Amino acid sequence: MKTLVTVKRVIDSDSVLKIDNNNRFINVNDVNMVMNPFDEIAVEEALRIREKHGGEVIIVSIGHGDSIQQIRSALAMGADRGILCITQNDIDGYVLSSILKNVVLSENVDLIIMGKQSVDDDAHQVCEMLSEQLGYDQGIQANKILINDDMKKVRVIKEVDGGLETIELYIPCVISADLRLNEPRYASLPGIMKAKHKPVIIKNIDDLDCDKEVKLKIIKLELPSKKKTGEILSDVKTLVYKLKHECKLI
Repeated sequence: MKTLVTVKRVIDSDSVLKIDNNNRFINVNDVNMVMNPFDEIAVEEALRIREKHGGEVIIVSIGHGDSIQQIRSALAMGADRGILCITQNDIDGYVLSSILKNVVLSENVDLIIMGKQSVDDDAHQVCEMLSEQLGYDQGIQANKILINDDMKKVRVIKEVDGGLETIELYIPCVISADLRLNEPRYASLPGIMKAKHKPVIIKNIDDLDCDKEVKLKIIKLELPSKKKTGEILSDVKTLVYKLKHECKLI
């Protein structure tokens, strides 16, 4: 079973966020960068699948050269090798899925596992777009993944309103990991040392045969306005007056 897992370099959610000078994205200077938590869950699930069914786990990241740190983190957990697709330009979910399609077909993988969303933009789109472009079955927000003994089908159990839903997918397929799928392991010291010597292929997206036209552009980014302090009113008459004349709600 050859499994491909995507990882994204994101800002640590505990960091204090500031908008950059062009109001297009968060200022990433002097903030801690980590692997997207949902992607970490996806890596863990791929490792468990390999431990049970054998095969190989390939880590893919798309972004600047610094993203190799997150690939190395996944390799330290136990993945076999990595692929870094470098881009210097801002790209959207559509371009990401186009790049991943190229990698998936070139590697001829059986299973693609991704975090259901990244914690920086929370778009929750790439898994769905990738499965559409590949024409593969998809199972999103999985909290349990069961591969049949014949290695031709996989069952995905996910939470829905009012209970659980079980769907059956044909391999190859695309699956996105939800929060309760597993508890990721910590990288051991031997794993960290081995990760330094595991192969990572560097690719430039300009050299890949894929659609690079960005469909979504960020016009402006701004922080939420600060909440005003509350006001205690003396009686209902005052409340009605303020709602009518100041808030214009009635």
